[in-house]
Amino acid sequence: MLSETPSLFSQILAELRNQKLQRDRHRFRWNLQRAGFLLGYELSKHLAYQEVTITTPLAEAKVHVLSEPPVLISILRAGNALLQGVLEAFDFAEVGYVAAYRTELTNRDITVQVDYLAVPPLTNRVAVLVDPMLATATSILTAWEALRFRGQPKALFILALIASEYGVTRLQKHLPQAHLIVGAVDKELTAKGYIVPGLGDAGDLAYGPLHHG
Repeated sequence: MLSETPSLFSQILAELRNQKLQRDRHRFRWNLQRAGFLLGYELSKHLAYQEVTITTPLAEAKVHVLSEPPVLISILRAGNALLQGVLEAFDFAEVGYVAAYRTELTNRDITVQVDYLAVPPLTNRVAVLVDPMLATATSILTAWEALRFRGQPKALFILALIASEYGVTRLQKHLPQAHLIVGAVDKELTAKGYIVPGLGDAGDLAYGPLHHG
């Protein structure tokens, strides 16, 4: 959890949570992107590297480079701004998209529907699911079920800005092979599945509220 140690990430998260600053949609998206880059940097510490020899203007040098690029997968639509930051860290990565959205808001057993999927093959790859808010973990779990036909990755990471304790516990129970990298974990989760104190609806704050009907 990045927020355990005060850092630049702490400053960015404070701005993202601040209700007054959230009124500036451009600034909110920019802060999501900055947070995504730092989460991506944290992810880089857990990936495989190989030693290679390169030639500098003066001599040869042994350096470590990533063994393979990850596949970054955004949970639409809130994940896009965060994804952009992670993509700045891994500019050579392949990218996929999953549209997973809530269809019922009555209790923690929220129903989530997936109606769009565009993802590269995942067999023996490093897959990274990107979603700002890990509330009940239903969106991630539903998205993962939809992704399984794309192949079995050799490693699965989940990047989230804020998670609830409930969501973390549920994710560990139903997707124990996943490695979670999260900025902060909040204790409370409302009956309608919103993290408290959280920061509100990340998708609405970044791109504007949706109107149905």
